[in-house]
Amino acid sequence: MKFKKLYSLYGLLLIVSLATMWLLYPYMTRKPLHRDYEEIKKEGVLRIVTEYNSSGYYIKGDTIEGFQYELSQVISEISGLEVEIHLDMNLSTSFEGLSTGKYDIIARNIPVSSNMKENYLFTDPIVLNKQVLVQRTEEANQGIKPIRNQLDLAQRRLYVPKDSPAKLRIENLSHEIGDTIYVSEDELYSTEQLIIMVAKGDIDFAVCDLQLAKKSATQFPGVIDIDTDISFTQLQSWAVRKNSPVLLDSINSWFNQIKQSGRYENIYKRYYSDK
Repeated sequence: MKFKKLYSLYGLLLIVSLATMWLLYPYMTRKPLHRDYEEIKKEGVLRIVTEYNSSGYYIKGDTIEGFQYELSQVISEISGLEVEIHLDMNLSTSFEGLSTGKYDIIARNIPVSSNMKENYLFTDPIVLNKQVLVQRTEEANQGIKPIRNQLDLAQRRLYVPKDSPAKLRIENLSHEIGDTIYVSEDELYSTEQLIIMVAKGDIDFAVCDLQLAKKSATQFPGVIDIDTDISFTQLQSWAVRKNSPVLLDSINSWFNQIKQSGRYENIYKRYYSDK
């Protein structure tokens, strides 16, 4: 009787193992994704993912605007490819979609790091940018002066959107000052929404790139302070898959054409010029 139970158990385990192998077989035999410029050209569709904000893509009245969106439309015109825009506020899921072929390009101002270069290819810099501390002015904060020395960030809590590239910079800064800086990654709100929360006094500090901070601060004159740097000036670029080098060369070529024609400067000034 005891052996019969063991045989039954072994039989059940064997069935489960075989069923698991059958389910996993398509994934075990799947070849690495290869979708470079040639494959994209044959399909005629370039899949671009960006974020919903003034830097990426947003709807204003009955028109679509956004720095990345306008660049993508000019690229569509130059390349003859149909550009398919996807929206994703989460940078991690954007990279996942890039790896699986759901997207061909991540069109965001991504600070390029050595770690990222190990897994992805990055275009020539789109913008030069830096991370800044968003806080309230002295007048808007009951006479409390804004932080100017990075050492004074010790034991403070800074807010960033989920998977923001700023998180790594804050962690490095924490090591540099030799004390803890707490980072809260908000899964619900974008950078622009966090800036609004700072202005209203719901949170004290947020971190974002200078260009976006400038644009958002114009909505709260005399309330938002963005004059404290968190990082040095950084090169920020678009990302493509590691095995899409021809696509990378094509994008860089398109960017060169856009810059030489003067259209890049016009788009840049529309979204990032000082006012």
